[in-house]
Amino acid sequence: MAYRVLGRAGPPQPRRARRLLFAFTLSLSCTYLCYSFLCCCDVLGRSRLLGAPRCLHGPGAGGQKLLPKSRPCDPPGPTPSEPSAPSAPSAAAAAAVPAPRLSGSNHSGSPKLGTKRLPQALIVGVKKGGTRAVLEFIRVHPDVRALGTEPHFFDRNYGRGLDWYRSLMPRTLDTQITLEKTPSYFVTQEAPRRIFNMSRHTKLIVVVRNPVTRAISDYTQTLSKKPDIPTFEGLSFRNRTLGLVDVSWNAIRIGMYALHLQSWLQYFPLAQIHFVSGERLITDPAGEMGRVQDFLGIKRFITDKHFYFNKTKGFPCLKKTESSLLPRCLGKSKGRTHVQIDPDVIDQLREFYRPYNIKFYETVGQDFRWE
Repeated sequence: MAYRVLGRAGPPQPRRARRLLFAFTLSLSCTYLCYSFLCCCDVLGRSRLLGAPRCLHGPGAGGQKLLPKSRPCDPPGPTPSEPSAPSAPSAAAAAAVPAPRLSGSNHSGSPKLGTKRLPQALIVGVKKGGTRAVLEFIRVHPDVRALGTEPHFFDRNYGRGLDWYRSLMPRTLDTQITLEKTPSYFVTQEAPRRIFNMSRHTKLIVVVRNPVTRAISDYTQTLSKKPDIPTFEGLSFRNRTLGLVDVSWNAIRIGMYALHLQSWLQYFPLAQIHFVSGERLITDPAGEMGRVQDFLGIKRFITDKHFYFNKTKGFPCLKKTESSLLPRCLGKSKGRTHVQIDPDVIDQLREFYRPYNIKFYETVGQDFRWE
């Protein structure tokens, strides 16, 4: 076969082939480097726009570290803050940063501290006996969480059901006691059975006080709200000359403690009911609260160091604590000056209550010395 010769005949020389191979390899390397550079710039640009920290996202193409001077990326999630003075997070920050999920979380998935439980202990009475003081004092204890308001579930709101009742309770840890106070339970006929049906193991606290003094205090409170009500003497007696006391008046009937206690003893043993002396709660608050803590089965955390006597109000108040910059005293409605009552009326009421008091002392095994 004949060849058409253009210049020199035969195959290309080896030197020329090597030059062509080198040019081709150099072109590929430049293309690769340009591509890598563009990818790196794109990542950095997006990080700066989003406010993300400059960091490594792992090995680059071919296992090369594209930004060797950058720190590794943190795992997804909130960035730890540097040590600083404690401060409350803003609402936006709290919403953006998820808190750790706890065992007490609700079904919606939002994390909560503890679980809402039905109360294991109740302050069931009595009105104007000192129940608010006991509640505020026992709330100081770290092992007790108490509802601040009176839910009146077992007397007025029983039809709403236990789920509604539970929803009112504060969240508690497994080691804490849930407690609520409604003094009218003690004189509500259906309350013992309803509480027993909730839990037969419920512990009951009853704060009692000299029934005559309690009745006067009850009347004083009502008078402050309704100034036009009849006199204390007029409400206390059906016939004062004959000494007939009107037991239908609630202020008188509440103080017949032995009568109301019989309904509770049909469902709960006496060992499950603790009686607090309203008088000793004023003169020896640490002693009375120590016995309450023993009854609840918790350590004696509340002691003398927690109290000081407020001469203006006439009863003890809580000293300021680490979590409270000011002392805590009961509200303005507590410690009112009682209305003046005819001493003869007081003597007649003492005689009326005497048999009920003696029966009460014998039943509970305590002498409250109201005579």
